[in-house]
Amino acid sequence: MDIVVTPTALGAWNLVDLLGRHVGIVEEAAPAEFRITLGERIADSMRAMKRGPFATLDKALSEIETFTRSTCRLAPSIGPEKEA
Repeated sequence: MDIVVTPTALGAWNLVDLLGRHVGIVEEAAPAEFRITLGERIADSMRAMKRGPFATLDKALSEIETFTRSTCRLAPSIGPEKEA
């Protein structure tokens, strides 16, 4: 199960699988304190996973990858291309 990670305007990152199903959210609760909130659909199967705090977003995503044996990929940025 690959997971697409998309930043939100509120300093959080949505986690969605490749079929478009909500997996959860990673939020920065405080500086250098990232926490994972799992979606209802998978919360039971992942209840043993550590949910935080993590010092970085990468460490939180690494925990998800290790536990699920999947890959977390940042969504391509949407918006105008920057000129060189």
